[in-house]
Amino acid sequence: MSDPRRRIPGTDSVLGEPRIATAVRMLGRPLVKAAIAEAQRRARNGEIAPEDVVDAVVGHLPERACGLRPVINATGVLVHTNLGRAPLSDAARDAVTAAAGCTDVEFDLAEGRRARRGRGALAALAEAVPDAGAVHVVNNNAAALLLCALVMSRGREIVISRGELVEIGDGFRIPELLASTGARLREVGTTNRTHARDYAEALGPDTAFLLKVHASNFHISGFTAAADVAELAALGPPVVVDIGSGLLAPHPLLPDEPDAATALRAGAALVTASGDKLLGGPQAGLLLGEAGLVERLRRHPAARALRVDKLTLAALEATLRGPEPPVRTALAADESTVRERATRLAERLRAEGVPAEVLRTDSAVGGGGAPGVTLPSTAVGLPARYGPLLRTGVVPVVGRLERGRCLLDLRTIRAEEEQSVLESVLAARRSHTGRASGGNLDGGDGGDGGVRRDGGDCGDGSGGRESRDSRDGRDGRYGGDDQGSERPCR
Repeated sequence: MSDPRRRIPGTDSVLGEPRIATAVRMLGRPLVKAAIAEAQRRARNGEIAPEDVVDAVVGHLPERACGLRPVINATGVLVHTNLGRAPLSDAARDAVTAAAGCTDVEFDLAEGRRARRGRGALAALAEAVPDAGAVHVVNNNAAALLLCALVMSRGREIVISRGELVEIGDGFRIPELLASTGARLREVGTTNRTHARDYAEALGPDTAFLLKVHASNFHISGFTAAADVAELAALGPPVVVDIGSGLLAPHPLLPDEPDAATALRAGAALVTASGDKLLGGPQAGLLLGEAGLVERLRRHPAARALRVDKLTLAALEATLRGPEPPVRTALAADESTVRERATRLAERLRAEGVPAEVLRTDSAVGGGGAPGVTLPSTAVGLPARYGPLLRTGVVPVVGRLERGRCLLDLRTIRAEEEQSVLESVLAARRSHTGRASGGNLDGGDGGDGGVRRDGGDCGDGSGGRESRDSRDGRDGRYGGDDQGSERPCR
């Protein structure tokens, strides 16, 4: 009998198959060849038949040449740092696609000459914040602050409250960021109380500017005090305000969240903000304020290193000019509408034999915005074992754990994603049922389908100990790397 390994097709033969040739055009030759080598290895080891090599290659190939995968955010955290913060609107996605090829990002088609880079996005931002004398965009909010310090305070002092020495994502700290520019920090006040007089007493010939940083990822309550922008502006030196979350104007649901328009009207010389939080756009650092200062920032050599690419400019302009982005839609979603959607989804799942419950819960803004603010919401509750199966499915769905249940919060699930969520849950149930290891995925009775109020305990899937964020006393499930430790279903 001949060795079956002799029937294993060679690499060139497999590459010649129509399906594989199409994959080479889409994914590139190196990635496809690696998949071929893996299928050939499996055939040599007797794991698959030689005739199945091509099918194995096709099954092993990714959908795209990028390792990032689209996921459905069912955590209830509107701006989830670990999931890429704000999802772009359809208009912004279309704009990114349009800008992906050659585009007029720095070219005037009518005049046939070089033009101001990103003029469309800058004009849209200026229109959105008419109180700003000028605007500029860099690659994130930390870069915006860095540029302010480089231009305005190298070798001089920045006066800042001790209560605003914030640590942001991945262990980076605002004080260390500013000090890296050669500026000196003059700390005033205390952790919980800082008055305008504390700033005034710190002023001197070396004062470059007063910095006010929004505590966007923690909340201090009780015996507290803070100087407002108008009080600081009255002291004389320029006031730079880092509002963090990117709220350009006041929002009725977030009365305590600072916004750019209010800060500028109160006398701020410059306002910095993020583009990918409450604004709902791409990652970007927004600089808004006095025309002369903004021009100095724009012309500094470091501005070139911090500039954004054409895709960011396209997405930012479409976010500012286009329809409401998903983050703003989720923020303003009516509680009764969310509950109705959750009820319909749970009913459809129960009709397929899935023990789905309807649970009242709370969502959060997340991503370094509106700390302490909760948004009433409704989730579909499933047995905890669904968590990892949903997370690793064909269409990953990331929920969160509370009291031993995997919750899928409808406030952060877009209406057009509901069918995918349904199919993912059913696929998870089928995949578990088909495993030889057995086990009860559904974990018992799903209840009578009524609406329950689920508490804030964030457990380990077994109703275990409560996980709390020590900074604001809330569940640890909400923050991302800016606001505590999120607890997705594990």
